[in-house]
Amino acid sequence: MEDASCPLCTTPGGVLVFQAEKFRVIRADEVGFPAFYRVVWTAHVAEFSDLDLSDRALCMAAVGAVEQVLREQLQPTKVNLAALGNVVPHLHWHVIARFDWDSHFPAPVWGSPQRPVDGAALAALAARLDQVDGVIARALSV
Repeated sequence: MEDASCPLCTTPGGVLVFQAEKFRVIRADEVGFPAFYRVVWTAHVAEFSDLDLSDRALCMAAVGAVEQVLREQLQPTKVNLAALGNVVPHLHWHVIARFDWDSHFPAPVWGSPQRPVDGAALAALAARLDQVDGVIARALSV
C-alpha cells in the first residue's frame, strides 16, 4: 500500500538510519533539534490501530529501541514520544531526545521557544549523531 501524494510513501523522510521490511528509522531534519528521529511504518496506514497486534508490538519495539539508544548514548534530560500524524497522516512515531538547554525545553518542540538556540551545544550534539545512528541500526538488526 502506497499513497503517491504522501511524502512518507515517496521519500525516506530524512536521513535513513535503518530499513526493515515493515518500518524504517530516519533522523529528521528538524532545525534546532538534531536528535529528532522517526520510526516510519512502511505501509501507508494512518492510525496505530490499523496494525494487527503483532505489527503493533513490532512498531513499539522499534520505538523503544530507538529511545533506549538515545538515552544510553546521549543522556538527554527527557525523551519525547509522539504519534500525531496531523500534517502527514501516515503512521510514524517521533522519538526526540530533549535537553534542558534546548531552545524549547520544557515546552514541546512545536511550541514556543523558551530561550535562544545554544549553537555550541547543538553542534556538539550533531557531531555525535552518525555514531548514534550506527548504534540504532545495530540495536534494530538483532
